[in-house]
Amino acid sequence: MQTYYYVLASQHFLLEEEPLDEVLRERVRNYQEQEKEIDFWLIKQPAFLEAPEMAETKARCPQPAAAIVSTNPQFITWLQLRLEYVLTGEFQAPSSTISDPLASLAPAL
Repeated sequence: MQTYYYVLASQHFLLEEEPLDEVLRERVRNYQEQEKEIDFWLIKQPAFLEAPEMAETKARCPQPAAAIVSTNPQFITWLQLRLEYVLTGEFQAPSSTISDPLASLAPAL
């Protein structure tokens, strides 16, 4: 099992109010320069919020939600400080309640 860390907020906040695309582009560029594998993902309507152990977190976040999920806890801490109004946490996956840590419930375009 892998530990995944996340920042969570409403889609409106993460995708419209914050310059998140700029932050993520810079991070991707930095990883490419360092020849480091990408270890973070942006997920609209993350399915992990449907797990029973995530009920309290889901209730605290305006819906529809979006999350940046990573295997790097320092990156999530940095994002939390940069974005301010986000929830953070962690979960283990795959598990009996979270089979795919990167799954989305958002309809495909």
